[in-house]
Amino acid sequence: MSRAFVFPGQGAQVIGMGKALADAYPASKAVFEEVDEALGQKLSALIWEGEQDELTLTANAQPALMATSIAALRALEAEGFAVTDAAYVAGHSLGEYSALCAAGSLSLPDTARLLRVRGDAMQSAVPVGVGAMAAILGLDFEAASKVAAQAAQGEVCQAANDNDPSQVVISGNKAAVERATVLAKEAGAKRAVMLPVSAPFHCALMQPAADAMDAALSQVEIKAPVVPLVANVRAEAVSDPALIRELLVEQVTGSVRWRESVAWMAAQGVDEIWEIGAGKALAGMVRRIAKDITCRAIGTPEEVAALKD
Repeated sequence: MSRAFVFPGQGAQVIGMGKALADAYPASKAVFEEVDEALGQKLSALIWEGEQDELTLTANAQPALMATSIAALRALEAEGFAVTDAAYVAGHSLGEYSALCAAGSLSLPDTARLLRVRGDAMQSAVPVGVGAMAAILGLDFEAASKVAAQAAQGEVCQAANDNDPSQVVISGNKAAVERATVLAKEAGAKRAVMLPVSAPFHCALMQPAADAMDAALSQVEIKAPVVPLVANVRAEAVSDPALIRELLVEQVTGSVRWRESVAWMAAQGVDEIWEIGAGKALAGMVRRIAKDITCRAIGTPEEVAALKD
């Protein structure tokens, strides 16, 4: 059996996530304490007792989701599992940082601070209301990319997330994305839904955020991960720290090639994927990409305990 550990991205955040893990496992609690200290903020109080709207702000959601994922990993480790039980790690967008932290490539405090910078930079790259994102359901990546290109009309509109064979997210200037939703339906999409996001992620409008991440990443140590990372923008395994740094910058404006990443892992013989952290969104995508891969979501003490049966 060949296993991969994958880590969720934005959208999975929910008030209370990780609390049961912190209560059950001292090592999980320590993760939240370390993240609080790194950020100089009681992020854990917001995650466990705050308002969903505040948690959903990009600058909070990104480090919060990472902390929850690493807390779940620490619970696994307490039960005798290790990241080296996996052949690969991967993460969806911000989840790539969780994956690198899990694999020892980035320290936990550095990961928390990088994600705070990333969240702030992505939020401030484009004034509110200028950009938008939409999910196109029922068109593949090629067809959705074509629709986005048609809709651009001199503005930015591009395929941002290739999530699974039937779901592509597009991103760019609001008017262009709105045009794309109309064109997508004409091209045979089942649905085209504007997403409730605060900025147009993974498109050229994010260049100021990419520049900010370039500067921030140059200040931290990146080690070779103990398990290779299947990188979002390459959809193949990488381990070289200098390349990882480059790809994390490229990832801000580039497409998240999740469908291809999962297909690549399946082609390498991966037949089991553990989604570590909040939610089960990635497990759903994996099932639609590679039906033969068994998925488990691990984000609660009960889900950790079930692995021992």
